[in-house]
Amino acid sequence: MAMTAADIEAYIREAFPDAKIQIEDLVGDGEHWSASVESTAFAGRSRVQQHQMVYAAFKGHVGGALHALALQTSAPKT
Repeated sequence: MAMTAADIEAYIREAFPDAKIQIEDLVGDGEHWSASVESTAFAGRSRVQQHQMVYAAFKGHVGGALHALALQTSAPKT
């Protein structure tokens, strides 16, 4: 079964409690999502590392229950 926006946000929020999160259903099918995540946990990390951190938050569900997720990540500007 596909994940909902609330499911996606819950996984991200569990790993990054301080995050500002925006979730969008890209094509309206509940399977292709976009997420924008801003967290202090990303400070000093490369974009690849940031994305790996978010994907790890899904505990293996990417590619299964979460079919596709386009990510934008960033650390807060200081």
